[in-house]
Amino acid sequence: MYKQFGISEKLLDLSEKVENSITEEFKKVDKTCEYNSLKVLNAFQKYNISDIHFNSTTGYGYSDIGRDTIEKVFAEVLDAEDSLVRSQFISGTHALTVALFAFLRPGDTFLSISGKPYDTLDEVIGITNNQSSLKAHNVKYEQIDMLQDDFNYDEIKKRVEKNDIKLIEIQRSRGYSLRKSITLDKIKNVIDTIRSVNKNAIIMVDNCYGEMVETIEPTSLGADIIVGSLIKNLGGGIAPNGAYIVGKKELVNLAAERLTAPGLGKEVGPTLGINKSILQGLYMAPHVVASSLKTAIFASKLLEDLGYDTSPKYNEKRSDIVQTITFHNEQKLIKFCQGIQMGSPIDSNSVPEPWDMPGYTDKVIMAAGAFTQGSSIELSCDAPIREPYTAFLQGGLTYEYGKLGVLKAVQTMS
Repeated sequence: MYKQFGISEKLLDLSEKVENSITEEFKKVDKTCEYNSLKVLNAFQKYNISDIHFNSTTGYGYSDIGRDTIEKVFAEVLDAEDSLVRSQFISGTHALTVALFAFLRPGDTFLSISGKPYDTLDEVIGITNNQSSLKAHNVKYEQIDMLQDDFNYDEIKKRVEKNDIKLIEIQRSRGYSLRKSITLDKIKNVIDTIRSVNKNAIIMVDNCYGEMVETIEPTSLGADIIVGSLIKNLGGGIAPNGAYIVGKKELVNLAAERLTAPGLGKEVGPTLGINKSILQGLYMAPHVVASSLKTAIFASKLLEDLGYDTSPKYNEKRSDIVQTITFHNEQKLIKFCQGIQMGSPIDSNSVPEPWDMPGYTDKVIMAAGAFTQGSSIELSCDAPIREPYTAFLQGGLTYEYGKLGVLKAVQTMS
């Protein structure tokens, strides 16, 4: 079967050696998975999830017991006062945009302390001109860059103690930058630093790709709001779309009124048959995230042994599911992404090519033969076509499928 799949004996031998060397890392992942599974199961049982919560509403979506209970479950799992979990969110970027416009007013200042956010937020913020941006609404933007994969604590403390910052944003994952993803211990340290001089600024964490990688979330460490997508970790590969905004009740309510309308807030929003998928996705999320982490660990060690630069290293502490591989070669980068597509269950005969993707400054190649369009928790790989030609690999609904996809990608480069 491996031969039929196009995997050579030489690569299989190397794969076996790699797996033998990463068993201890897999045990750590399994331990986290079990803890998070207990957390999810406890929340389901606390709110007595039953068939009634799978029911659908249409139109305005008044009195949707499933939707309202889902939001209690998410708040419980993510250790927060309240949550907004909706299919009306198109993406994580949309949820972040709703949150930013909900919390910021003309004249306010928004500070990113983890460098420039994702490219997809450039037009939202106004880094790239757009008449609908925060900048166009007279919201000021500032950023403080990271220092060697950690926060610039002195600069942050000096800036936020002036108490004129309305919102401070932390992007947990690396996006398309080459910095490391931010671990929760660093997030705790910087939140403590901020609160030592500023009690009022809203601290918001872009939690995309980071959910359930560790046993707690940024809300347990003092973050006021966290935001993420359901076609990433917490959707478990089952939720077909949607995103969440979770945190302090007053802020969640502001976000709800921005998503719907003032005076309506969380009371409306038809679920259109999605409740079961959201609940089942959350139930599966601990295991799926664990499979994604194992896929990343395997890929990191395999590609490192083949001479490529990988981050994180296979035995480094992780804060998200993203694995980078730097090829220093445009064609190898493209071939690797094309190999991931060839190793996917959907559209495996398609050949991804770099293209001018909306929201990005460079051409981007994206490989994702996924059941849900754009799902990053399913095995996917994407990269901006710019030096040093780094691929961003994430996902894997099961470790076995993730491993096969990585092997196919490596074989495609040879």
